[in-house]
Amino acid sequence: MRILFVCLALAASLLAQSPSIDPNKVVDLTYTFDSSTIYWPTAKPFEWQKEQWGKTPKGYFYAAARYAASEHGGTHFDSPIHFSEGKQTIDQIPASKLVGKALVVDVRPKVGGHPDSLITAQDLLAWEKEHGIIQEGSIVIALTGWGQYWPDKKKYIGTDKPGDVANLHFPGYAKDAAELLASRKVAGVGIDTPSLDYGQSNDFITHQVLNGANIYGLENVANLEKLPTKGATVIALPMKIGGGSGAPARIIAILP
Repeated sequence: MRILFVCLALAASLLAQSPSIDPNKVVDLTYTFDSSTIYWPTAKPFEWQKEQWGKTPKGYFYAAARYAASEHGGTHFDSPIHFSEGKQTIDQIPASKLVGKALVVDVRPKVGGHPDSLITAQDLLAWEKEHGIIQEGSIVIALTGWGQYWPDKKKYIGTDKPGDVANLHFPGYAKDAAELLASRKVAGVGIDTPSLDYGQSNDFITHQVLNGANIYGLENVANLEKLPTKGATVIALPMKIGGGSGAPARIIAILP
C-alpha cells in the first residue's frame, strides 16, 4: 500500500512539473472545411448541413449537423493505395508514421509564381548540401508559396470550371524528386498545392513512385511559411476511414 502511495505521489509530482505546450509553438497547417474548400474539378465539393441547431423543447441548446465530402480535397491525406494497388489504406498506416520531423524545402525563389514549375531531384540535393541528408522516417514538405492563392480556385488550381482537368496549373514534384525521396525512405511527402504531381501531369507518375514505396502524401498544406527548415514536428491525423484511399486531415506542427 505504501509503495502504491509513493508511486501515485511521484506521478502527481511529475505531472505538476510538466509544462504545457506553448501555444505560440503550435502551427495549424490545415485549411477550414466549408463551402469555399477547393476540391479536384471532378470531385464532389464539401457539403455541411445543420440537422438540429437551437433550443430543444426542454430548454437546453443542442447542435448537430451532417457532412459529405470526397476523400481528396482541402487539406487531406493520400494513403499509398491511392496510386498503388495492394499498398496501405488509411486505416492500415501505423499511427507512429503520422508523427515525424518536418523538413521544409523552400522552392519559392525557383517557382516565382510560375504555375507549371517542377521540384526536381537537383532541388532536393541542393537542399541536402546545405542542411544535411534527408533522414529516413521524416516528412518532407515543399513550400512553393502557392498557399497565397487559397481559396481563389482559378488562381490556385488554374480553373474554376467543374470537370475541367485540362486547365489545371500548379507546381508539383518531378519523377526524379519522387525517386530520390523514395530512396531516402521518408514516411510522407507534402506540398502546399492540390497535388504532389504538377497540374499538367497526365500520368500522376510522382504519386505512382511515392505510393508504390508505401509513402503517403499530404496535399493543400497551409501556413508552411511559419515553419523552420528543420526542427519542427508534424502531426498529420487523417480521418481513419476503413479501406480509404485518402481522408480529410487535421495537420499541425510543433515548433522547436
